[in-house]
Amino acid sequence: MTEKKPWRKPSITIHRVGLSNKFGATRFQHFIGDVDGVSIADLVEAHGSPLFVLSEQRLRENVRRVRRAFAARYPQVRFGWSYKTNYLDAVCAVMHQEGSWAEVVSEFEYRKARRLGVPGDRIIFNGPHKTHEALERAVAEGATINIDHLDELYMLESVARAAKRRVPVGLRLNFDTGFAEVWSRFGFNLESGQAMDAARRIGASAHLELIGLHAHLGTFILDSRAYTAQVRIMAGFMDQVEAETGCEIRFLDLGGGFASLNALQGIYLPPEQVTPTPEQYAEAICPALLAATQEREARGKHRPVLILETGRALVDSAEVLVTTVTANKRLADGRRATILDAGVNILFTAFWYNHAVSPTRPMEGLTEETVLYGPLCMNIDVVRHSIPLPPLDVGERLVVSHVGAYNNTQWLQFIEMRPAIVMVAADQTVHEIRQPESMDILTALERLPERLSGPLAEKIGQ
Repeated sequence: MTEKKPWRKPSITIHRVGLSNKFGATRFQHFIGDVDGVSIADLVEAHGSPLFVLSEQRLRENVRRVRRAFAARYPQVRFGWSYKTNYLDAVCAVMHQEGSWAEVVSEFEYRKARRLGVPGDRIIFNGPHKTHEALERAVAEGATINIDHLDELYMLESVARAAKRRVPVGLRLNFDTGFAEVWSRFGFNLESGQAMDAARRIGASAHLELIGLHAHLGTFILDSRAYTAQVRIMAGFMDQVEAETGCEIRFLDLGGGFASLNALQGIYLPPEQVTPTPEQYAEAICPALLAATQEREARGKHRPVLILETGRALVDSAEVLVTTVTANKRLADGRRATILDAGVNILFTAFWYNHAVSPTRPMEGLTEETVLYGPLCMNIDVVRHSIPLPPLDVGERLVVSHVGAYNNTQWLQFIEMRPAIVMVAADQTVHEIRQPESMDILTALERLPERLSGPLAEKIGQ
């Protein structure tokens, strides 16, 4: 009798074109040797490795394409640059030069926008944590405030009362579109009646005036139908609120969530096939909004301004990370592993993206599945779990794309110092827009008690 074999979980092995065959190794042709005509070798020589490199030209092109896509389809569109996505001064300045307002979610970000010269009445203030002091300033300076919860509503009403003003506000909503996970942590739930209760409360207030509705569906929304459903739901609620409270909604803020051309882990199709274009997002939103508001003018009301808070889709592809190979080794299971001088401390998005990784020159040799580790003494420091690459010598440089969203705001000062960030202008001049960290910078806020200072050599054991 044949012995019964144990059950094994089925698995799929991906066969990649370009690996070695019976004729020997292939030439690895894909490489990135420059950013907007400026040699990566020259950038690293001047600014060190690892190094973040921003393309100002690509950033502006991204903003203009998205703006054109929506302006061609709806008469009144306003963009708010999402500060949490990347709040480098140079990035924000480009966005504001291109006409975007500032969309902020904390007192820190509000102050940063004001420091850059953004007028208070060109700031959209979102988020679940707004201090009393921050609301006082936002009210005084005319910011657009979207209320997140009932306690904030009460606090804002007291601020408005003290200021002896009637403050126009927006109301943040959450609801189920059927196409995206519900972010019920933020705003007032529509299905349970919370949102309508809050709208009635504002409508009855002598100090607040409801003029807008806000909702952010989530992040990296790949199904554009979610936005079509969002528009219909928000427009329907707008009609109900206006009928019940007598207010007039002047804007519908759809938040952000547009995906970039990065490859999400767990999705095997290339991002070019699964990520909607700006035009496809616009086509999902604008016709639905036009249809939902076509009778407003007959009732003596204007169509609401469409507000978008797009971040990731604008900046992700405008920035790359240059990193250098520091070592190679074989793992116990036979896989090839390469250690880089950049890890998840500065590339936080490696936890959910399979970032594209490219050499800076044509490469020869046997292409092999490789694990890319960062420099941290942590097992979770993995830049790519598996990627086909040719042999990489120590000192070889790699370019990681696209890294413009969230890495420069969520990065950590952990084990390694954070590197410089440079921006390449259209005329190929290079500007260092953030200096690399130094020991003086890192210890500037520390204070050593006098009893712990002084020579330590004689106190440390041999």
